Amino acid sequence: MTVEQNRLKWKCRRGLLELDLILEKFLQKHPAEVRLSELLDLEDNHLLDIAMGRSEDYAPHLEDLVARLRAA
Repeated sequence: MTVEQNRLKWKCRRGLLELDLILEKFLQKHPAEVRLSELLDLEDNHLLDIAMGRSEDYAPHLEDLVARLRAA
């Protein structure tokens, strides 16, 4: 695992169990997805709403990433 992947994995440790589980599952399938870091800068509840499909409030260039996150 690269240093960047380790940082991304560490950054995925959040305060919400549901979000932690979603992000952990996503990283198992896509361990080198560095664009995830951009989503991880969001507040936990906002990110959870995006991951659960309750919000479409994210940058348009992340649409494919969000679709894979929701499918994870």
